[in-house]
Amino acid sequence: MPNQASYLHPVEITIDTHGEEPAYKQLADQLRAAITRGDYAPGDLLPSLKQLSGAHGIAIATVQHALQVLKDEGLIYGVSGRGTFVRRAARPPS
Repeated sequence: MPNQASYLHPVEITIDTHGEEPAYKQLADQLRAAITRGDYAPGDLLPSLKQLSGAHGIAIATVQHALQVLKDEGLIYGVSGRGTFVRRAARPPS
């Protein structure tokens, strides 16, 4: 069962909107690091698009781009009407 309360305690994310690196990449990199560290565990609900956008002063499309990068990497998945969750680790091949 996904942990829907995890978004109440978001990890520290800093986006430099004037830096050379695109904001979507900064966000994707920092969320990936948080997942890798275990700050967001498998099944945890990530903050919503609106929460991430508002908290970091970036467009919702930028947040969507960052989350799509992580979806493409297989780290997270979305459930329509429920949110975006950290994927459970795949089992190693036998």
